[in-house]
Amino acid sequence: QVQLVESGGGLVQPGGSLRLSCAASGFTFSAYSMNWYRQAPGKERELVAHISSAGGITNYPDTVKGRFTISRDNAKNTVFLQMNSLEPEDTAVYYCNAPRVVVGGLWGQGTQVTVSS
Repeated sequence: QVQLVESGGGLVQPGGSLRLSCAASGFTFSAYSMNWYRQAPGKERELVAHISSAGGITNYPDTVKGRFTISRDNAKNTVFLQMNSLEPEDTAVYYCNAPRVVVGGLWGQGTQVTVSS
């Protein structure tokens, strides 16, 4: 069964850090690029990080560049999102995505990140 399972979300104060993890199973993880998206209430889902299959290429939108870092461990079938200097505007449900594993992309169930004092 192909699936993605996110973990690591929670409540953090502004300026704090969180590290999200996404465990993949049921497909050849090392062959596929991976993404992290987020969706805040009332807003469209937004791509926040992309990493190539081998991990050598990463991309970020300006909204998180310099604060977020995506990485992967292909030996452990896991992709990570390190989030630093968090702001209230980062509050959202964060989703792991494998865009080419299945038609329409493979999605995790999401993990809530809340940035608040």
